[in-house]
Amino acid sequence: MTKADLVEDVARAAELTKKDAERLVEIVFESIIETLNKGEKIELRGFGSFRVRERGARRGRNPKTGDPVNIPAKRVPYFKPGKELKELINEEAAGGGGSTPSTSSQSGEAPDAGNADDNRTPPIL
Repeated sequence: MTKADLVEDVARAAELTKKDAERLVEIVFESIIETLNKGEKIELRGFGSFRVRERGARRGRNPKTGDPVNIPAKRVPYFKPGKELKELINEEAAGGGGSTPSTSSQSGEAPDAGNADDNRTPPIL
């Protein structure tokens, strides 16, 4: 989903013009960014929480040359999904109606077991 898709969904659900819905989405994003910049956390019950984590300075390596590189300390945004969101996502995945591939096989083996030798005889049950 893109920001434009989100604006369309908000406009449709709230019966707003696209321009008003876009401004509403912008206000929400700006509020989140402003709050995180202040060092405060945002907690949306049933959805999740946004926080800022501090990463210390460290030495890294340039992957192309292998030369050591100093990486400065920085602040990074972090999202932790809430319990209700996790449950809703897993509920959708469990009741998906076949949209995910089956993980069981007829022989009772793991799905990838035996892929190296496909010509072997199946086990006798």
